[in-house]
Amino acid sequence: MARYYTLSVEPTLFGDAALVRQWGRIGTRGQFKINLFDNTRLAEAALLRLRKIKERRGYR
Repeated sequence: MARYYTLSVEPTLFGDAALVRQWGRIGTRGQFKINLFDNTRLAEAALLRLRKIKERRGYR
């Protein structure tokens, strides 16, 4: 089963930062979750933490 997981930091309309996570099986719409942060630095720190966890689980 081929699967994907993407992480990205996006700006919001209110000047905050959002960590957007998308995952699912390749060829499907999948799911997503958005976490809001006060600034980009905090969102990027969360992205790096999640990236490390996902790489340990086999995602590249």
